Amino acid sequence: MALTLTLTGPRLAVAAAAAVLAIGAPTAYAALDSDTSRAPAASTAARGKPFVETRLFFGTERPDGGPAVTDKQFMKFIDTEVTPGFPDGLTIQQGRGQWKDSNGRIERERSYELILLYPTADAKKSDKLIEEIRSDYEKKFAQDSVGRLDDRARVDF
Repeated sequence: MALTLTLTGPRLAVAAAAAVLAIGAPTAYAALDSDTSRAPAASTAARGKPFVETRLFFGTERPDGGPAVTDKQFMKFIDTEVTPGFPDGLTIQQGRGQWKDSNGRIERERSYELILLYPTADAKKSDKLIEEIRSDYEKKFAQDSVGRLDDRARVDF
C-alpha cells in the first residue's frame, strides 16, 4: 500500500520551513555553543584577535523624580569616568529603552548604549573598571542600575 501526500500552498511552505529547521537548527545551536576564541574552521579565514565586547545600558530618567540626565552631563561622565580607563576608543549610541521598575510599572526613557572592546588578556582589569563605571553612574545620577552585557568577539582594526 503506497501513501501519496500532496502539498500545495501554505502546507508546502510549512513543510519546507520544517525541513529547513530540522536540518539547520542543530548547526545553528552548535555555533552558539562554540568557543569563538579557538581557531575557526579551515574553510573560514581567521580574522582579528580575541576580545571581549561589553555593552553598558544607561538610563536617563531618575527614579527619585529629579531632572533627566542631559547629553552634556552624560558626555562629561564619559570624559571623566570612562575615557581614562578605556583611552583606546569606545562607541556611544543613543536609544530609547524600557524596563519594569521595582513597583511593577513599565518605565520608558531616553538611554545610551556604551560599547567597549578590549583584549581578553585585559578582561580582569577591565571588569574592575567597568564595575566602577556602573556604580559611579548609579550613585551620581540616582539610578537603580546600569545594564551590562558581555560577549566574546574577534576584532581586527
